[in-house]
This record gives sequence, structure tokens and C-alpha cells, in this order.
Amino acid sequence: MNDNKNLDESDLQSISEIELINRITKSFKTKNDSTILDIGDDAAILKFEKNKLAISQDILVEGVHFDLSYVPLKHLGYKSVVVNISDIISMNIKPSHILVSIAVSNRFKVKALEELYEGIRLACSYYNVDLIGGDTTSSNKGLMISVTCIGNTENNKITQRNGVKEDDLLVVSGDLGAAYMGLQILEREKKVFEVNPNSQPDLSNYTYCIQRQLKPEARIDIIDLLEELKITPTSMIDISDGLSTEINHLSNSSGFSFHIYEDKIPISEETKKACDEFKLNHSIAYLNGGEDYEVLFTVSKRHEKKISNCEQLTIIGSSVKKKDDNCMITSLGQKININSSGWDSFNKKD
Repeated sequence: MNDNKNLDESDLQSISEIELINRITKSFKTKNDSTILDIGDDAAILKFEKNKLAISQDILVEGVHFDLSYVPLKHLGYKSVVVNISDIISMNIKPSHILVSIAVSNRFKVKALEELYEGIRLACSYYNVDLIGGDTTSSNKGLMISVTCIGNTENNKITQRNGVKEDDLLVVSGDLGAAYMGLQILEREKKVFEVNPNSQPDLSNYTYCIQRQLKPEARIDIIDLLEELKITPTSMIDISDGLSTEINHLSNSSGFSFHIYEDKIPISEETKKACDEFKLNHSIAYLNGGEDYEVLFTVSKRHEKKISNCEQLTIIGSSVKKKDDNCMITSLGQKININSSGWDSFNKKD
């Protein structure tokens, strides 16, 4: 037991790469019959019959995508899986496998990486995903996490961005803007702490917004819901970069524009309250915020009644044949152009 404790506090240089991999992945158990060979060899072996694979990769970089001064490592591990799972879900496909690669500086202890991988394990367990490999290497500065996610499905169930038809309904799951406001609150409290390290922040009024930022969930339930309703979306995308950006992605891929209605956008009361406190227009949070990881999709108008009866889904607008006419119609009937001005990591300032 003392040996384990000593290893927890060890510098990464004091153990071999294989020892580290064995230690941080020992609690992962495979769940899918398609996993023939997982961690421990030069490559994983997966077996599929007749289905197509979907593969997506995202990278998270310290100082750009996350700030460890207020992001717990376990939450970070969980979130790094969720953001990739969300990409696969947005193709109307369930994820099955992930590969995780990290570059880590010598300021991190072994125990810190165990916390990170415990978050990854919890996400794998919750979403029934197998961790089948990856890589570890050193970094001169900070932490970088790269996750590759794999899913498979029958050919006729894959939903792409370019399938929009004229007069399709534009539908969104859940509510928007909470993650963005959670980030604003955490950044504000960080600044307060830097001025007064003895301050004790009271975040009890904003637990929902903060949870949506630190520990988001991918909407895998929407795939099951749509199947239950016998609805196949004509297009689909996840909301990672803000509603405005995702609408423009759908528009650019399909050649159709979208008109959405301000009074139809789902936004929680806590998010509204936070916007008011920061003196921000509510639309900034849901149009430009990002990291909601809700699902935005289009369906034929014949499904309007089914969608309207679902509490988890909201019809926020529809497609129009005219190009370059993405806009939001306010409660006063004014048309506001929707530009792609959501989250962009390349615009992150040091």
C-alpha cells in the first residue's frame, strides 16, 4: 500500500511508459462484442459486419480549451470523451470505441493522470464505449488530450449535414447558452481569487450553468428518441461552437438558409438570470456561446406534431430555398442576420 502511495506522488519520469499505461487503464473493461483486441498491442482489432464506420477526432489543449485553475481533472477526462461522442451522435450514430492520446508536462504527478483517466473511464461506462488504445508522450508545456471516437451503423441510418430539404423544420434538443454562462461565472470567480486568494465563491445559484460547462453530456438519448418516433432527420449537427455557427454549417453544406424565431429558442431561467447579471443579451449566450453539445437537426414538416409533443425537442425555425439568408426573427418582427461568430479556438488570445 505504501508503494502505491509513493507511486501516486511520483514524477512521471520515474516510471516507464508501459507502467503508466497499465496503471491508468487497468480499470477499463470492454463492453462491445466488436472489440476483439483492445489496449496492449500495436493496434486494436474491431470486427463489424455490413455496417459503416464513423470516425471523429478532437483535441483539447490547456490554455485554449480548458483552464486547470477551475477545471477538475476528473471532469476534464469526462468532458474530453463527451465532446467526441457528441460528434458521432450528430451523424445519428451511436459510438462504440475511443482512442485517447495525451501529451503531458513533468509538472503532473501520476495521481493527476489517474484522476484524468478516472473521468475518461466514467464516461466510457456511462456511454457504453470501449477505450481500445492511444498514446502518451511528454510535453514542454501543459496538457494536451486527443480523443478519436468510432461508431458504426447501418448505411440507411447515417445523417449528414447536406440533406436539408425546402421547408424542413429546424429542431434543437434541450436548452442553449448555459455552458457559455457557466464559463463566464468561472472566469469571473478566477479573477476574484487572483485578487483575494482567501475569497470563498458562492456558486450555489448557478449549479446548472457550471455543470453544463464542466461536465456536459452528449445527447445519445436523442438517437433512441428519434428511432422510437420513427423519424429520420434530413440533416444533423451538434452544437459545440454556438447556434449561429452550426446553422451556417448546415446552410453551407446544404445550400439552404434558415429562419429561426427568437421567442422559440429554449433557454433556462438560470441562464437568463446569469445573462442579466453580466448585462448580456440572452442571444449572445445561445447564438455565440458554444459547448452546449445539444443536437440541431432538420426533419420533414410532416413530423411537426410528433416533435411538438416531445418535451426534449423544440422547433426553432425552418429552411428556406434562398441562399445566404440565415436570420433570426425577433418578437417585434425584425430580421437579424445570423453570422458564424461562435467559438473559434484560433481566435483565442494568449
